[in-house]
Amino acid sequence: MSNVLSNFSSWKEFLSNRVEQAKGMGLNEDTIANLAYEIGSFLDEKVDPKNEQQRTLKELWDVGDESERKAIAGLMVKLVEKS
Repeated sequence: MSNVLSNFSSWKEFLSNRVEQAKGMGLNEDTIANLAYEIGSFLDEKVDPKNEQQRTLKELWDVGDESERKAIAGLMVKLVEKS
């Protein structure tokens, strides 16, 4: 996992693959967004940012309230779906 987190492009590719797997399992967009929020919460608490993009996301996550954090998670899902 640390290799995936060290490079933002690798992280986006990893997340994109997980989103596609979730869709393949029949999970809907809301469920996927909720899972992304849970992953974001875990990363915030347990993982130090490895690059500038992750530091920026962590700073935004830290100042956001729950609804704003859910919006960030949802936007990350949209970002990787467009990649």
